Amino acid sequence: MPNAILFYHIARWFYLHKVPVLPKIIQGIIFLIYNCHISYKASIGKGSFLLHKGIATLILDGVVMGENTHIGMNVLITGKGPYKNVPIIGDNVWIGPGSIVSGPVKIENNVVVAPNAVVTKSVPEGAIVGGIPAIIIGWVKDLEYDILKNESFKEGYMDFLEDKKIIK
Repeated sequence: MPNAILFYHIARWFYLHKVPVLPKIIQGIIFLIYNCHISYKASIGKGSFLLHKGIATLILDGVVMGENTHIGMNVLITGKGPYKNVPIIGDNVWIGPGSIVSGPVKIENNVVVAPNAVVTKSVPEGAIVGGIPAIIIGWVKDLEYDILKNESFKEGYMDFLEDKKIIK
């Protein structure tokens, strides 16, 4: 079964060539098969990828995404009232599962948005953001691997969580 992004590209082609009804029909097919809404009025760059075929993803009208952007499942990329502008996402961005990118924000190139983060402010180039609301938690240049390659080369497991007492 093809990824939802393939159906998006077909709908987008019909939309750009002013074929009136087919983009809406294809968008409906995307919703029925993948339970997601990817607007044919959004602009998604080449090489961009929806993980797990785009299940439960929402990309609103007018969103602009650069090239080689990876979007996890259950990601919402949406506007925020009363603003007209919607998110602009750069090249080589990884947005983790369950994340929300909301409002008139710009996410620059080479950014990682951690799973379940809520991005409500613009993100500078090379940042790693996470949390609710999202804050900068690191920098891509400090990673020892390329997150966009989805590599699996390390053996073992993560350390156990430590019990940290809250000082009041």
